[in-house]
Amino acid sequence: MLSRVANNLIWLDRYMERGNGILSLLKVNFYANQDSPELFSWTPIIKNFTTSENEFYTEDAIECIDFMVFNTDNSNSVLNIVTKARENARSVQEHISRELWLCINNYYLYLTDKDLPRRLREEDPVEFLEDLRNHHLIYYGTSDNTQERGPSYYFMSIGKFLERVIQISDFTEFKLMEIGNTSDSLEKSFYWKNLLLSIGGYQLYLKTHKSTFNEEHIIRMVFQDKLFPRSVYYCVNKLSWYITKLIDANELEKTNLEFLIGKLESNIKYTTVEAIKEQGLHKYIADIKQDIRNISMNVNSVYLSNIN
Repeated sequence: MLSRVANNLIWLDRYMERGNGILSLLKVNFYANQDSPELFSWTPIIKNFTTSENEFYTEDAIECIDFMVFNTDNSNSVLNIVTKARENARSVQEHISRELWLCINNYYLYLTDKDLPRRLREEDPVEFLEDLRNHHLIYYGTSDNTQERGPSYYFMSIGKFLERVIQISDFTEFKLMEIGNTSDSLEKSFYWKNLLLSIGGYQLYLKTHKSTFNEEHIIRMVFQDKLFPRSVYYCVNKLSWYITKLIDANELEKTNLEFLIGKLESNIKYTTVEAIKEQGLHKYIADIKQDIRNISMNVNSVYLSNIN
């Protein structure tokens, strides 16, 4: 497979995963902001999840959502992300199913409808965000049910799980900064709950623990749970599986990729919560992010070029 094709396949799923994460964060923060605007403001989201050149600040929910969804000057707006995903999909149409291409193209056409920004202003913002998130769920289902299992699917999956690990790490760091600014145990529990909602783990946490928000339980679930599809361990385990399949198919050179991914997987699996807390969760997350960067760069240097 040509390097440019692999590049576009990886970034196709990275962009779609990123858009879904941003929409989830916006929806959860909208609810939280309605109840506790002093705890869940909009400025930190703009600051932490946009590039530094974006000189935009607001505490108006609709203005923030509009900026994060439609603003073409914001490189991480959902519109820009889906546009990039569509460009990548168009360039690899012969490597993805026709249904998947139509799914992405339909989403792009929906986002660029001139009446859509009016819906945000005049209708329920939560329903608006849910409508957009449904397009991502349709994308995941279409990919799973129509894309043949082979190198194309494996490269796309690598992109998805790379992006998911980065998002989980970023969301957790984001909440840790807020938790560090308060000594109130109730406020801390609000932030932990907000994190679980943002990554789709709230219901699973309640079913598993049936208790208040315990820091050790949350750390174990977010980073080490084997069955939660948005835990760091689950994502790294999937990364390892798809990288191995591509190496076996001679689509990736072995180099030290297997060592890097195996080291990260073992570190997450066998490090105790006590050890994580001893070294500090910030440090633990920083090490995971650095390992993910090393894995991504290794894939790039072996196979890909011009990642943007």
